[in-house]
Amino acid sequence: MSASPGQGNDRVIVVGAGPVGLVAACSLAAEGIPVTILEKSEDLPKDLRASTFHPPTMDMLDRFGVMEKLIPRGLVCPNWQFRGRTEGVIATFDLGLLAGDTNHPYRLQCEQWKLTEMLRDLIETSEMAEIVYKVRATGLTQDADGVTLTVEHEDGSTEPMRAAYVIAADGAHSLLRKALDIEFEGMTIPEIFLSMSTPFDFSAAMEDLTPISYITDPKEWAVILQTPSLWRVLLPTDPGLTDEQVKDPEGMEARMQALCPKPGRYEIAHATAYRVHQRVAKNYVKGRAFLVGDAAHLNNPLGGMGMNGGVHDAVNLVEKLALIWRGEAGMDLLDLYERQRRKACIDTVQQQSIRNRRMMAETDPAARAAYHEELRRTAEDRAAHLAFVRKSSMIQSLRDLDAVA
Repeated sequence: MSASPGQGNDRVIVVGAGPVGLVAACSLAAEGIPVTILEKSEDLPKDLRASTFHPPTMDMLDRFGVMEKLIPRGLVCPNWQFRGRTEGVIATFDLGLLAGDTNHPYRLQCEQWKLTEMLRDLIETSEMAEIVYKVRATGLTQDADGVTLTVEHEDGSTEPMRAAYVIAADGAHSLLRKALDIEFEGMTIPEIFLSMSTPFDFSAAMEDLTPISYITDPKEWAVILQTPSLWRVLLPTDPGLTDEQVKDPEGMEARMQALCPKPGRYEIAHATAYRVHQRVAKNYVKGRAFLVGDAAHLNNPLGGMGMNGGVHDAVNLVEKLALIWRGEAGMDLLDLYERQRRKACIDTVQQQSIRNRRMMAETDPAARAAYHEELRRTAEDRAAHLAFVRKSSMIQSLRDLDAVA
């Protein structure tokens, strides 16, 4: 459906039609709960944001029947590694060890817009869901029976919109999080991250390179990721530089050549410079309004956990909300959503991404050598290897939620 938005307490409104918002919407529709999605753009964004799908995320997406279409459009990566710029391969990790834990014992490298388009197709054929474009939710009030959103149209006019509950999936700069006056605790990482995409095949030039490689270095760490059409390189960058200086063609060329020398210039298909945050909302639940995805938490991309954690938020939340909707549980069940997902974010997503960044940028030779040796020992011991990939693939964090009361 894509008609005018539904009104009243007979539905849930999801604000934001990114992958997290659309997973929430599809989950609600599958539970028989009417849902309206509000999206500020005139269409779904087709950008180069998240591209890594972890095994449990794909297991969650199986219920929508999209993985059989998404996998052929992505790149299946059963292995990933840590490398040193000068040392080469330090340790390679095998996700095939997860075969007993998941239907998808690998990472899938696939641009997130491919998923959002598939989810939109499901929504547009559903009698329970609708998407409204070119509107944004700028504020809200709540009472005992529901939520009233202030919705702003493209021409600046506003109108109230009523729902039983609202799910804020409106991203890092969430207007609803601000309207709810929820503190976004954390920090901004000092360096800027520069992401460059190129058709150059790094695997032909770097020995034993896996499609996902984290490269440690005391002067300049790097991440190299292969996607179905391009290779993506991520480098830390001086925050004192202007955007123009960061993306200066000669500067980017010099940095790419330093990473992997080759004859001729690199073709840079896309380049993006952005600041990175490590932040977690103090509350995920406030009355009948709930935060998911980037509206609830931000972390650096080293580990590919941001979008995946957001999808896990959405699935966890809707499972509980469906019980409340059917009268099988009380509103206090949503406090468990907050405890579980906030704990998963702080204990797993935040800690892992911070540790990855610290390890890749370590300058002390002794500490750097110790990190490398720990990785080698882990990769060589089957039990430790399995525990490590369970944690890095986010399987362990989901299991740990069962112990959260």
